[in-house]
Amino acid sequence: MSDIPATWISAILGDIAHVEMGQSPDSRFYNERGEGLPFFQGKAEFGKLYPTVRKWCSEPKKIAEAGDILLSVRAPVGPTNLAEARCCIGRGLASIRASAPIVQKYLLHFFRNIQPWLSEQGTGTTFAAVSGDFVRGLEVGLAPLTEQKRIADKLDAVLARVDACRERLDRVPALLKRFRQSVLASGISGKLTVEWRASDDKRMDTEPPDWPERPLAELCERERVITYGVIKLGAEVPTGVPCLRTSNVRWLRVDTEGMRRIALTLSSEYARTILRGGEVLVNVRGTLGGVAVATPEMIGWNVSREVAVVPVDASQVDPSYLAFWIGSEVSQRWLSRVEKGVAYIGINIEDLRNLPVRLPPLEEQREIVTSVESLLAYADRLEARYTAGRAYVDRLTSALLTKAFRGELVPQDPNDEPASLLLQRIRTARAATPDKAKRGKGGRNSEKSKTAEVLMLDRKDIRDAHLTTILKEPLNNCIGSTAAGLSRFFRNKLRIREFKSDYISLPWLISDISFAAIDFR
Repeated sequence: MSDIPATWISAILGDIAHVEMGQSPDSRFYNERGEGLPFFQGKAEFGKLYPTVRKWCSEPKKIAEAGDILLSVRAPVGPTNLAEARCCIGRGLASIRASAPIVQKYLLHFFRNIQPWLSEQGTGTTFAAVSGDFVRGLEVGLAPLTEQKRIADKLDAVLARVDACRERLDRVPALLKRFRQSVLASGISGKLTVEWRASDDKRMDTEPPDWPERPLAELCERERVITYGVIKLGAEVPTGVPCLRTSNVRWLRVDTEGMRRIALTLSSEYARTILRGGEVLVNVRGTLGGVAVATPEMIGWNVSREVAVVPVDASQVDPSYLAFWIGSEVSQRWLSRVEKGVAYIGINIEDLRNLPVRLPPLEEQREIVTSVESLLAYADRLEARYTAGRAYVDRLTSALLTKAFRGELVPQDPNDEPASLLLQRIRTARAATPDKAKRGKGGRNSEKSKTAEVLMLDRKDIRDAHLTTILKEPLNNCIGSTAAGLSRFFRNKLRIREFKSDYISLPWLISDISFAAIDFR
């Protein structure tokens, strides 16, 4: 470790900590009644910091003490948790206890820093695993004792902020999904075009008129009917006709990734579903809910049997309006009531043909499409910002840990005792009392408390500063309930521009999230 500060030292884990490899007890001694010690077999029980107790063991073979680091050493290798109380550990775990006075939290953060590397070190044909000798032989960049405390405290604080940021970001996709559905609902109900109707002398009534309701089949071209496509796609033909499946027809868009190509002759057999552009595509089997409009680029393409083609009569209905109607919650609920099948869910074509559609005048349909597309495009931009922000936050933890174990996270103090002297004292103490390192074997009682002494910061302990200032809570205050936000928008008759800034104020998604935002000093 050549990139550590001069006051640090590279130490072997076995020289500064006790490592206990787990061993699974006889299954006769497992129970779910709470008898004996909590029993953890591997990473499957891990939580964010502490594992979840699902089983107990009345006759443990290997024991971890409260506050010990629990390291997953078998499928997968590398993840860590802390023992919240004295517990039994199976062969998938090792317990690691720092020798006094080394800071246990410092050692925990060290393992979380090297987790990506550790995950690649396992060997074995059935399950990747690492041995006790491998774990004990790990090199640890050991900082002076007081610096260990400063590093551990700083990491606790900033990583808790990063976690809080991640939790808030994780709520965004669901909020955007609700927002998009609310936009559709507002569009097809006429709420988005209230001001548009009022601006026309012939439309003094701002309330949505009683639009007529028609079955979907009556909105199609006369010579074409709603039907599904190719039953058996056959072998892939690299230069063949693109054929859309349910995985390609998403909610209001077509995703060509993984699209199949079929033989031209096979496509010709299904001339009824060869796309001419402007058709509405609806998933009717498998993954339901997908609906999109066939664009001019798709002319000549075909669809599989899981996708229905709705040949829209453009003199009656705008294809995008119809796609919005079918993709809305009101239509999806109606379609869900007519779903058929157990093993393979689907919608009968005849049921789809009977789907009721409320039909405003064509001019208003186009105005609805313009308004909805504007708001959906804004949601797409927010989603792009969210995606970039989430990727940044995901990299932030690794970057902070790397920074910490290069000695760059907290200031160096020239008055700190060098880590070499600390290591020397530990070796001397361990040589004088060799039996102390063996605590935890065979169910021997421990002098430690039964609750973990090593605690990470909870969210309530985090000051509302730095990352949390940037990533503050407009999610609740500004978005709140989508329905409430939309209702306020319609009540105040805000324009789309005002709606964007008033209702979805999410500049915090990405803006200015940087290391400069976290106080490393």
